[in-house]
Amino acid sequence: MTFHSAAAQLVTLAAPSEEHGGNHQSLNPYFVGASALVILMILLWITTRFNRDR
Repeated sequence: MTFHSAAAQLVTLAAPSEEHGGNHQSLNPYFVGASALVILMILLWITTRFNRDR
């Protein structure tokens, strides 16, 4: 397998197909973003609680 044929196969594999829209039907981007923000804020709060040397 040459580099060119391997690259061509990877491009074909990565190309979006007609039957899949790209996003999962059950995932709401606003919910995922808000959840990530909440989780990061909780982790920030935990980190600042353990940093008592300031």
